[in-house]
Amino acid sequence: MRFHGRDLRKGRISLPNQAYLLTSVTLNREPIFGHWLAASTLAREIHLAGQAGMVDTLAWVIMPDHMHWLVLLKAGSLRQPMQQLKSRSAIAVNKIAGTHGPLWQKGYHDHAIRHEKDLRAAARYVVANPLRAGLVKQIGSYPFWDAVWLQHR
Repeated sequence: MRFHGRDLRKGRISLPNQAYLLTSVTLNREPIFGHWLAASTLAREIHLAGQAGMVDTLAWVIMPDHMHWLVLLKAGSLRQPMQQLKSRSAIAVNKIAGTHGPLWQKGYHDHAIRHEKDLRAAARYVVANPLRAGLVKQIGSYPFWDAVWLQHR
């Protein structure tokens, strides 16, 4: 079964103080973020989106053709931070690549994390993506992920 952007929006509810796992896929699953500069640019945009005040970023990972973003929604709807992230990252990546046009597929997938005990499991799922995809043998070897549970030195 194939879903389209409008199907992903059916029944979507955005609740403040609710954690969500958000997933967005590049257009035609192009491995755009397999390039260091593009992935670094998206990582910066995720960081900036977390500072904008609509969400608290809990964890994220950038894969070559998609991203996962675990957030706590603070205000507004999920559509707002996702739309801003996708738009700002597309503009920035197109600028550095000397290209133009869409970077992301329309829509995104969201999954509400309803229980506190499921939050860390969702974060583990997010940061273990490169390991499961065979991109690295150890999670710490992959450069494009972060989680608030880590202590930065």
